[in-house]
Formats: sequence, C-alpha cells, structure tokens
Amino acid sequence: MHFFYELKEDQMEIYEKVSVHYPPHIHKSLECIYVTGGTLELGIGETLLHMETGDFGIVFPNVIHHYQVFCSEESRAFYFLAPPSLTGTYTDRLLTWQPENPVIPAGSVHPDIPYALHRLFESAGKTCDSQSRAAASVLCQAFTQIILARSLPYLRLQKRAEQPGHDIVYDIVVYMAGHFIDEDISLTKMAEDLGYSPFALSRVFSRTFHTNFNGYLNDLRLNLAVNLLENSEETITGLAMEAGFTSMRTFNRVFGERYRMSPREYRKRRKSGCK
Repeated sequence: MHFFYELKEDQMEIYEKVSVHYPPHIHKSLECIYVTGGTLELGIGETLLHMETGDFGIVFPNVIHHYQVFCSEESRAFYFLAPPSLTGTYTDRLLTWQPENPVIPAGSVHPDIPYALHRLFESAGKTCDSQSRAAASVLCQAFTQIILARSLPYLRLQKRAEQPGHDIVYDIVVYMAGHFIDEDISLTKMAEDLGYSPFALSRVFSRTFHTNFNGYLNDLRLNLAVNLLENSEETITGLAMEAGFTSMRTFNRVFGERYRMSPREYRKRRKSGCK
C-alpha cells in the first residue's frame, strides 16, 4: 500500500491484509476501512478512533489520517482507496463535508458494504480485454457508490473548514512526503524550510503522530521499501537505498520491528502466496 502524499486520480486500490502502523498521510482518494479481524485505531488529526472486528470506517479525500495497532492478536482489514472517478455524484459532498465520527459500529454496518468490498477485491488485478475492463470500471463505480449510499446516512456530516494553507500538521506531512528519500533531511532543516521552531515540530510528532521525527521518517521509508519489495524484483539492498535508508542495519531493524521477519523472508512468503 503506497500511501504518503498521493495525488492519484484514476487508480483504485483495494487490499485485505494484516494491519500495521501507518504514519499520517493524505491523498485525493476516498479511503474505506473494514476490520475483518482484531482491532485497529484510526487516527484523524489528534483523535484516535477505536475499531473492532466488523466496524467500518470512511476517510474523506484530503484528510490527514493514520493507523495504529495495539491489540496482541493479528489485526486484519480491507483497505479500499477510491479515486474521484469512482465516487460520481458524491464527489462534491465528499470535498465540502466531513463526518464528526467516521466509524460505523459493526451492528450498524449495512450488509451491502462488505458485499461490495468483496466484489471490488475480486475484480482488482484481473487481466482482460478492453471491453471487459470497461465493464469492470462501471461495476467498480457502482459498488463504490453503493458503499457511499449505505454508509453516509449513518454519519453526521459537518461543513468542512477550508483547507488551511499553512496548517502545521498539513505542512509537515507534505514536506516529509517530498523529502523523505533525501538522506540529509533533518528536523532542524525542516523547521528552517517551513518557518517553524524545532520545538513546535517535535510537539506535533509526539502529540499528533505519536512518534518522533526519526520514527516517522523511518515509517515513510519503510512503506516505500515494502511497496518495492512486493512489486519489483530489485535487490533488497537496492530497494532499501532507493527508499532512502542509508544503513541496511537500520532497514533490517525497522522492518523486523514491524513484520517480525526479515525482508527476504517477507518477499519469499509473498511470492508463495502466504499473507
């Protein structure tokens, strides 16, 4: 899952996988989360929203959000990213409103929502001729709008404040996304470039991102490295360097802390079809 500051307009992404910590990120896609096992914490700004198995969460476009996992058992979820091309007549509402609480508890989740997610998951990645792809696109749009039609009535929407041009959290996310591969990036350099004090930035990392600067930086680099690990044949050393890691010791340590296995074992398990 390749998050960070993404501006994809037409690419649908859907995964059913083990949930792990993902740092704050932002993109133009609608993002839906359906927990299929364990528990998950959905972070919106400084608020952490607890999600149990069967709960459904929805993150409107251009909203900074993140995930954390605190449960001891394995946590799994569907993650669905729908670009504006799939949200149709709902697009304006998604851009001008936002839910007070974006989580719908399991008992209130309409059965059409998990059904639509399963159908979208089945359709993802299938190779077919142009006529079949066109038909699949129509179905994907239909299932996306079914999800919205069945979820929005349960959400109390409020008018979204105009996107601030110099909000410190927004500035950090965008800056880090544009510079995290640069080995010279530092808290001091970012503070100088953005016009904030290092203390103000450190406070955001600890209070909002629930980590420090180095932890957030390593998370960004790790997410890119895992994406390359899953979708390329590049050597492990090569992809670690491409993601911004300057030390294989750091890469292996950060990878092991999240996945409890080595990058080589992770790639081997993915190729064999293990999740």
